[in-house]
Amino acid sequence: MVGAPSIVWFRDDLRIDDNPALVAAVSRGEPVIAIYLLDEESDGFRPYGGAARWWLHHSLAALAPDLEGISARLLLRRGPAEQILPALVAETGAGAVFWNRRYGRAEREVDARLKSGLRDDGVEVSSFAASLLYEPWTIATGQGTPYSVFTPFWRACQAAPPPRAPLDAPTTIDGWAGQAGGDDLDEWRLLPTQPDWAGGLRDAWEPGEASAHRLLDEFLHEKLAAYDTERDIPAQGATSGLSPHLRWGEISPNRVLHETEQVRRGAGAAVAAGATRFLTELGWRDFCSHVLFAAPDLATVNWRREFDAFPWPPLNEAALAAWQQGTTGIPIVDAGMRELWRTGTMHNRVRMIVASFLTKNLLIDWRLGEQWFWDTLVDADAASNAFNWQWVAGSGADAAPYFRIFNPELQAKKFDPHGEYIRQNVPEWGTDAYPQPIVDLASSRKAALAAYDVVTRSKREPV
Repeated sequence: MVGAPSIVWFRDDLRIDDNPALVAAVSRGEPVIAIYLLDEESDGFRPYGGAARWWLHHSLAALAPDLEGISARLLLRRGPAEQILPALVAETGAGAVFWNRRYGRAEREVDARLKSGLRDDGVEVSSFAASLLYEPWTIATGQGTPYSVFTPFWRACQAAPPPRAPLDAPTTIDGWAGQAGGDDLDEWRLLPTQPDWAGGLRDAWEPGEASAHRLLDEFLHEKLAAYDTERDIPAQGATSGLSPHLRWGEISPNRVLHETEQVRRGAGAAVAAGATRFLTELGWRDFCSHVLFAAPDLATVNWRREFDAFPWPPLNEAALAAWQQGTTGIPIVDAGMRELWRTGTMHNRVRMIVASFLTKNLLIDWRLGEQWFWDTLVDADAASNAFNWQWVAGSGADAAPYFRIFNPELQAKKFDPHGEYIRQNVPEWGTDAYPQPIVDLASSRKAALAAYDVVTRSKREPV
């Protein structure tokens, strides 16, 4: 006699390896229904940008056959989760629902209401940690408050009990044999068509769990030894390329941590240094989510509220467009912005350079940069995107000092000394076709310092 099936609700965890919700559903011993809900309607949910929608389409297209390989079917439905999920429970007679936790305020509120309502109806509901090494409520200062500086945060993480070991993927699932209608992925129209601007994304990426594990293996065995010394050189290709795979949960941070520690054991000094630096980047990713958990409006509100006094000038729309299109006349900035448009990503060092240029040389509000990245990054993440923009602007937690203004010319000389990265992305550089700079770096730096002085004065002056 078949009992009440278990529902696994996939969200930012599009994988079968190390998926605690999936493992729990299988362990319950009843048929499993796997579902992904595209919810762009619930209050407070931020619609995905164009590049993220492209990635989501292909990630779901990769997950479906992975599940089929272990005898499960991926059901797709679209609409508010608080309507769709209870309706599916009623339709299928499900006795349990499992999901992995999210950390944005709107998402947490939806999940809490669903958990309460379903339990009131007699449905078993369990949620799990799957996308962070350390959940926000597990790490706090001695006063019980969230950390606002990364170094002591990461020190506290390392002193805490270690993250759980990754869970192996189920080899087979008792898939639910009942009938439940779902959407066709193509009906969601996540891919750009008029025009189809995603050619560069297709050339640069292969979404899906298999690709994520392949990239991790290549990085650990071919690049880790040089990571500590070469990670800031954009032409070197020294980074892991895992950012979008982590963002969509095609690989878990626990798996990345475990595999990195395995390689580090008994390795030489260069590998050990690379592993330490790499794992610190995983820690930074956690830190961003911890800050978002404590400050849910991170994408729209200055974390340092004194920055509300910053005197942003009237928007120069032509300058913003030049920055977006990579036609500022500042080669390293243009290279980064064109890489972003073509591939949906940008080297991390260059992200800092282009963000500093927008906010401090062009004096354009960081929120406009954050919005552009949200629309154009395949790894657009609610925590990391907002946190890092505020970090560069000087308005965020553990922010770069206001007087730290990246000089893009000096940055290019230091990190792209032979112009390889620039030439890869700006082929007309050095010819008459390349535009003149839209701003003088020296005078715009002085203007930025004067504007930031308004903030420091407002902080000193009594109200």
